[in-house]
Amino acid sequence: MRSLPSFPNLRSFLDWCGDTQQLVKVSDPVSVQHQMTAVHRAVLEADGPVLCFENPILKDGGRSEVPVVVNLFGTQERVAAGLGITPDKLADLGAFLAALRSPSPPTGLRDALSRWPMLKTALATRPKFLKSAPVQHIVTEGDSVNLRELPIQTHWPQDAGPLITWPVVITRHPGTDISDISAYNAGIYRVQVLDHNRMIMRWLPHRGGAAHHKSWGQVGEKTPVAIVLGADPATLLSSALPLPENVSEISFAGALNGMRPRLVAAKTVPLMVPAEAEIIIEGWVSRSETAPEGPFGDHTGYYNPAEPFPVVQVSAITHRRDPLYLSTYTGRPPDEPAIIGEVFNKLALPTIQASIPEIHDLWLPPAACSYRIAVVSIHKGYPGQARRVMMALWGMLPQFSYTKMIIVVDVDIDPRSHQDISWALATRMDPSRDVVILENTPMDYLDFASPKAGLAGKMGIDATTKIDSETTREWGHVMSTSPRDSAFASALAERILRGEQT
Repeated sequence: MRSLPSFPNLRSFLDWCGDTQQLVKVSDPVSVQHQMTAVHRAVLEADGPVLCFENPILKDGGRSEVPVVVNLFGTQERVAAGLGITPDKLADLGAFLAALRSPSPPTGLRDALSRWPMLKTALATRPKFLKSAPVQHIVTEGDSVNLRELPIQTHWPQDAGPLITWPVVITRHPGTDISDISAYNAGIYRVQVLDHNRMIMRWLPHRGGAAHHKSWGQVGEKTPVAIVLGADPATLLSSALPLPENVSEISFAGALNGMRPRLVAAKTVPLMVPAEAEIIIEGWVSRSETAPEGPFGDHTGYYNPAEPFPVVQVSAITHRRDPLYLSTYTGRPPDEPAIIGEVFNKLALPTIQASIPEIHDLWLPPAACSYRIAVVSIHKGYPGQARRVMMALWGMLPQFSYTKMIIVVDVDIDPRSHQDISWALATRMDPSRDVVILENTPMDYLDFASPKAGLAGKMGIDATTKIDSETTREWGHVMSTSPRDSAFASALAERILRGEQT
């Protein structure tokens, strides 16, 4: 399945970016206070390269010795590369993800042998435990810990303070062995720096890390946590992918890399951590202490209000001898999460089609915060089918419960074409018949348009051709040129445009 070399760490991926002219080192001094985000955003919007700021300037005006890497996944090509493939192989990886959710048993020896690549991939997920690791070349513990020495950005003018935006946060379920990676969760959560050794962990109740935190609290314990900064690209993306609940993000990263994940025991918490990472922040999440997190600029393009989240007491920071600090920003699309979301949209399609076979294609417009609006094309065969697809999507995956508008079109409409969608809405949809409104459904509480936090309406629009009992009028016939005339016209038009026909 993998078509690119393995990237066991961030540095190997940056080497690949350099070899493919997708990495620029910036020697100019750039402040972590707002400036770096502004530069990053300008380069990302131009489909630009990965940036490595070699002279980051801290809030107090001092220079950090730790370079800052941004825009790692600023193009779809680099997101696919982080998964180990070229963009044309995304459909194959999507089919593999669909098979993970609903694997079918082999029908015989020939079928079993044909699945050997998948079996080999699964075997690669067994972790390899090390006694020492590059990420622990330098170890700082206890009172010597100082988060302010890291070039952690403050992204937007009204942000509450420094914010870690690309952490892989590792937790495990209480009562499990430290070596049982299947009991681990690796997620991407926002982490606010409070002072030199305390942070705020913003994980929402439905996320895996929050579930582990609740479980540790139920047994009367604080939660051990490891915050991985500068992980390998497969671990970064696996931590963001909506994987099946029984699939470990760390194991899946090994599968993507085609190699066993290399882990080492953390120094002060009972967790195994990626041996090849740049920086690890170890700590303990309080059972009861919270602090107001935010406000911070968010993916909606607005600042979200401050809310209480658990406090983390940092117990150690370990890192390579010459670490890199990986960062990003979140804001109104385009941003890196939106670009990653476009790739994940393609990966999710086979899984969605496995549950709703009539779906031909689906698009989540990045400008709509990646999941607020969905456009889906279907092979329509019976009346009411568009509404059935709407209901099925809203109930299928957790992220679709936050999709507030679904537009259903026929297969002759390109869901990614605003012109096609506008034409379908204008000619195949009647507002009095084809609009479905639901009330009091789950919604992202960051949606300020919702009447109540976390509770809002949904709209479904049926912009498909109406058939049978859906209409009492004769439906129009779509105009089209015959294939023979189209071929003739294309050839002649090409000659005219080249100036060969007078």
